[in-house]
Amino acid sequence: MSIKYDFKETNEHLSSHTGLELVGTLIDRTCLQQRLSSAIISACEDPEISNSDIIHSMIGLLCLGKPHYDMIEVFREDPFFIQSLRLKSCPSSSTLRQRLDLMEHSFDHIIKEENALLIKSTAPVLTPISAKDGVFIPLDIDVSPFDNSKSKKEGVSRTYKGFDGYAPILAYIGKEGYIVNLEQREGKQHCQNGTAEFLMETIWYSRLITGSNILVRLDSGNDSKENIEIFLNEGVDFLIKRNLRKENKKEWLERAKKEGEIYFTDLKKTIWRGSTYIKINGIDEKQRVVFDVTERVYDRKGQKLIFPEIQVDTYWTSLTDCPYDIIEMYHNHGESEQFHSELKSDMDLERLPSRKFMTNGLVLLLGGFSYNCLRLFGQISLTDDVLESVETPKYRRKATRRRVRTVMQDLIYLASHITKSSRKYFLSFGRVCHWKEMWQKIYQILKAPISPLQAPALIKS
Repeated sequence: MSIKYDFKETNEHLSSHTGLELVGTLIDRTCLQQRLSSAIISACEDPEISNSDIIHSMIGLLCLGKPHYDMIEVFREDPFFIQSLRLKSCPSSSTLRQRLDLMEHSFDHIIKEENALLIKSTAPVLTPISAKDGVFIPLDIDVSPFDNSKSKKEGVSRTYKGFDGYAPILAYIGKEGYIVNLEQREGKQHCQNGTAEFLMETIWYSRLITGSNILVRLDSGNDSKENIEIFLNEGVDFLIKRNLRKENKKEWLERAKKEGEIYFTDLKKTIWRGSTYIKINGIDEKQRVVFDVTERVYDRKGQKLIFPEIQVDTYWTSLTDCPYDIIEMYHNHGESEQFHSELKSDMDLERLPSRKFMTNGLVLLLGGFSYNCLRLFGQISLTDDVLESVETPKYRRKATRRRVRTVMQDLIYLASHITKSSRKYFLSFGRVCHWKEMWQKIYQILKAPISPLQAPALIKS
């Protein structure tokens, strides 16, 4: 029997995005609001709407997966949106756009520092990788093209992926994949252009987060003497896939046969793995190179080749582990592609909202901060403290990391009824609400005082 519904309006205050209160509580753990409010932009010295209100509003939209200016109009008269993000006033779409245009790079250092200190004070754990020389916190750095084709945005140009867009560089720390730094770039910019300065900055922010040993992993686009010199000078371990350029593959095959050992062999191919040391011009000591050389006599379809096919993969590294472990460590670097996907697809950030290059850089930076907020909620939900006290819905499998889209669906887009009584505000969840206990537990954890060991380090001047 079908049911026919009638409709009516109510004066009750309902919200479909209760998770924004978690975002606001997380921002309370930083000095973002105070630092932004006290900062001055020369083009807008006495604004009616504060800088912090503009930035917080954009963070709220990004955490909802709505990174477009016009979406703010939906929330301008929503008291919960204003209250949860600690806003004094919610900007209009035109004000939001104009003020972000004026800010450009004025607040980049503030946002990046507070982002690093937030990870330090709130992340349950930074999962390391074990090596022969100890344990290391992985720092994965890579360029990821953003498709902005068929647009006339400033800085959009042909990327190496074959479409028009941007090519920002992003740095993720820990196996959890927290964004520690990023930089907006034109699509045509070579991945190594400006990377030396980016590496120095990223290492500094990483050391704000952790005092553990850091292992930087880069792909072949960043095979540069300049990068290796930085790592050696900064005392940072590295694992970089080499760019063979014009090196002779047959010579590598002969070296592999002499200095390596057979890792795998059958009728179709033979694989040698091993390591050697190579001198880099301008660097005193020889650097270790791990190699993986394949000689294939049959193609993948079983057809015998007239001339054997030689495939060579080599890696610069400061680690002393065996070649098999080094190669596996580099393969794990590919997990950063998953983090790129979550930022671009789950948060709908691939097509950036502004026509101005610098404004899109600021939006992307705020997107990185918002991504970390969502990642923190997901990782806190997986801690023993939470799992032992809260029953997780059976349709969620055991995991070591929650995808950003999952966090948005489960914790951000959680419906509630907001009431005020005796000068107190109450959030009432529905009787059938699988995530209400998890939400409440995370909220209690975030409201707890920060311990001295988690307290932020000194801020860079």
